[in-house]
Amino acid sequence: MRLLVSRGEKVRSFSRSTYAELEALGVEQVQGDLADPQAVELACRDIETVYHVAAKPGIWGRFRDFYNANVLGTQNVIAACRSRGVKRLIHTSSPSVIFDGKDMAGVDESAPYPARHEAHYPSTKAMAERAVLKACSEGLSAIILRPHLIWGPGDNHMAPRLLARAHRLRRIGDGTNMVDTIYVDNAAKAHLRADQCLAQDAALSGRIYFLSQDDPIPLWEMVNAILKAGGKPPVTKSVPVAAAVAMGAVCELAYKMLRLKGEPPMTRFVAREMATSHWFNIQAAKNDLGYVPEISIVQGLKRLEAWLRRERSITQAASHKSSASHPSG
Repeated sequence: MRLLVSRGEKVRSFSRSTYAELEALGVEQVQGDLADPQAVELACRDIETVYHVAAKPGIWGRFRDFYNANVLGTQNVIAACRSRGVKRLIHTSSPSVIFDGKDMAGVDESAPYPARHEAHYPSTKAMAERAVLKACSEGLSAIILRPHLIWGPGDNHMAPRLLARAHRLRRIGDGTNMVDTIYVDNAAKAHLRADQCLAQDAALSGRIYFLSQDDPIPLWEMVNAILKAGGKPPVTKSVPVAAAVAMGAVCELAYKMLRLKGEPPMTRFVAREMATSHWFNIQAAKNDLGYVPEISIVQGLKRLEAWLRRERSITQAASHKSSASHPSG
């Protein structure tokens, strides 16, 4: 949003809530649900480019909820783009759509979808990709991006999850598995580049691109770096891969049978994801989109640490103010 506004673009957001940050930027905010086709269509009126970045992430939950957000929501976005004459759709997907539980080391966009997925998120995101590709074959102008593990200031998923579980985290396997991530600003700029390039070359429609830092490092080195940025201790204990997978299967069964609320402490999908390498050949994004990760991991971590420090200060100040305004006795 900030990049678009800084370029002088008129920006409209569509989400279930309103956000003070967007109001401060002068972004027009429209509220609604992706599963509501009429609401989505109205949000797409007089729009040239749609960046479809919304999704239901996570490792646990009802299939229906993932399907409504990720599949039905994408179908509604496609329909709205068609009915409202939107020129271009930039669809944000995930490399997890091709994850089969094994190492993905340097794979490119030719890697196929697996026969089955072990979690609803990658399964429904793969369905969404297929819907976009089908629409492209029928005339829609769209590009699919697969940024891997977005992190940085403003992250409300990856870093918060790690920091919340810091004292319970265990390294799975021997710790040698490599991973490539992407800093949030690099991901944002890649989306803008995709739109610009698609506007210049219609032949790019229907293409899929992996996005990352192009700098694979040991997964647990990256995890510990994010924990350090958040003022948490590093992960030092480990469990064998087989034990983690078995524990994941038991947790999944228990949560299903007992209908437990919340998220299991481990699943088979997470166990395999945390024990395998997953980094990608991003040459296609470099060649076609001119993508270059401008912010390095080191630079990004410094920015993340500063942001997390500010967030803690704000939270502490609010807590102190609340306590002071409600004296005991």
